[in-house]
Amino acid sequence: MDGHKIKTKSKFKVRRQKQKLFRANDPLLSVLMWGVNFTIHELENVNIPVMLLPEHFKAYVKIRINNQNFNKEVMPSHFKVKEYCPLVFRAFREYWKVHDSSFRDSLTEPPIPLNESAKSNINYYQSCDRRFILKSISKEDVEQIHNILPEYHRYIVESQGDTLLPHYYAMYRLTVDDKENYILVMRNIFSSRLKIHFKYDVKGSTVDRSASDKEKLNPCPTLKDNDFLENKCTIDLGLDQKRAFMKRLERDVQFLVDQHKMDYSLLIGIHDLDQGGMEREKRASVTDMNTSDLSGNDSSDGSESPTQMGDDNSFDEPFRMRSSELSTRRELYSLGIIDILTNYGMKKKSAHVAKTKLSGSDADGISTVRPEIYARREVLVSGLVTPAYYEILIHRNEHVEIRLKIIEKKVDALSDDYIVELAKLAKQVEKNYNNQPLDLEWGFTNGKLHIL
Repeated sequence: MDGHKIKTKSKFKVRRQKQKLFRANDPLLSVLMWGVNFTIHELENVNIPVMLLPEHFKAYVKIRINNQNFNKEVMPSHFKVKEYCPLVFRAFREYWKVHDSSFRDSLTEPPIPLNESAKSNINYYQSCDRRFILKSISKEDVEQIHNILPEYHRYIVESQGDTLLPHYYAMYRLTVDDKENYILVMRNIFSSRLKIHFKYDVKGSTVDRSASDKEKLNPCPTLKDNDFLENKCTIDLGLDQKRAFMKRLERDVQFLVDQHKMDYSLLIGIHDLDQGGMEREKRASVTDMNTSDLSGNDSSDGSESPTQMGDDNSFDEPFRMRSSELSTRRELYSLGIIDILTNYGMKKKSAHVAKTKLSGSDADGISTVRPEIYARREVLVSGLVTPAYYEILIHRNEHVEIRLKIIEKKVDALSDDYIVELAKLAKQVEKNYNNQPLDLEWGFTNGKLHIL
């Protein structure tokens, strides 16, 4: 028999799961996964309307499930699922090129809990592929979303989806054990594939706007305005990128003013390309040393991994920008507006009066102010967004281009007045060099701006 090969058939066959089990440690998440699968399946049989009508903004799908001694190992015996405005949110998903099948695949695997809000009862989750954020909201928040949804839809259409506002994809009410839970699904501002090294929540306010010592112990804490200033952090964008960013920011903030909204934030995520490269090389070397690991999974820390849906560069574009080529730091920025549902009502007016009395001379820095003032502060946050060079117009027809080297010791953002003053100084210097553009370094002496 030596030298002859004998073919045998295995008696065992690999059995694949034909039906997805919506199994999670938390029964609420099991119901959520079941509900997403059910509602998306129901939508497959509904024609897309030519245009959304007022009735679509009041529509909902609701189902009650009662199981008796059936499937109780996976799902609660009794639960209810309600999806709000299914055709409206499907229109948003289609507008931002999120296909229903992809949406369902992302949300029918157990979501990952995030510890983002220790001071409140708000729970955050991210989808298994990190593309979506799921946020628990209140019944009042649901009402606020219904109130702004028609105008929000009109704004998204008019701006052609080019906005820093949250991208809303679905809203559900889940009833488990007679308790109602509300879940809002939105796009993850941060990249689904790249680790965020620094994270800031900026309001343009300085009163009580520092991360707690406990928060700073986290691997990637959510820092705030005072931390941003103390760290001398800047967002180094080129001129064209800054103009595009400012155009979107000012337009979005004006929309929020028109809707009487306040207390929103600019969420900033920074990925250091050099640091990220070193981390990937380190993980690759560890993988090479552990080739006996049959799992082949090198993302146990969850810090950085490709999505299960493949490369999704287009998915991340709306909120992402790259640092200027002239910057000394190679970074990717994720920038978006969050928490836009707070109305400036009687409660906020009372809070403003109370905080003004308590803050005294610091009253200008409090965050509870009228929408118009709050909007100006949010746009002033753009002072933190510093291009690596400035293009300045002096007088009406005279054009001057200033290129400022970004030096670690001098990364402070300049005010517009200082930029104009610097342009005038640079113009005087350039006259001595036949008006040739120069790379100039600047500094302060006793509070006075000068060229080095």
